[in-house]
Amino acid sequence: METIMLVCAVAASLTLGVLVSYGICQAMFRVFRVHSIAAASKRATTANVVTA
Repeated sequence: METIMLVCAVAASLTLGVLVSYGICQAMFRVFRVHSIAAASKRATTANVVTA
C-alpha cells in the first residue's frame, strides 16, 4: 500500500510540474506574440512615414 501511495505521489507531482511548465510556456508565447505584433506595427508605421 505504501508503494502505491508513493507512486501516486510521484505521478501527481510530475503531472503538476508538467502542467505548470505548459502554463508558463503558453503565457510566454502570448507575451512574445504581443511584442511581435507591436514591433511589426511600429516597423510598418516607420516605413509609411519614410516613404510618404
